[in-house]
Amino acid sequence: MPAKPPSLDFLSFDASSDTGGVHTFDAMASTSRERHPAVLAEVDQVLAWAERRFPDGPGDLDEGASWCHDLQVMPEGDWVTVNLSLSGTPAFGEAFARAFAGAIGQGED
Repeated sequence: MPAKPPSLDFLSFDASSDTGGVHTFDAMASTSRERHPAVLAEVDQVLAWAERRFPDGPGDLDEGASWCHDLQVMPEGDWVTVNLSLSGTPAFGEAFARAFAGAIGQGED
């Protein structure tokens, strides 16, 4: 039985897909600097899941990778905002949606 992905306390994803079948999951977390390491630990957990489950990524989807991601970390005074976006093939999107169902909000399809 595959390992169950950890529950996420800080990252909540909005899901969308385009007409070409690319699934996208976007999350943002803004926390105090003290809590920032916990957010980065969740980002690491999500990316580790993606790398284990789809080892042909991250990479350029147009060149055959099954997924890619963009991570932005923006410190502002005592707060740090983290934006994580993952995009992938229909197979990646379906697997991600199943694995992280509890962390996906009501995004648009």
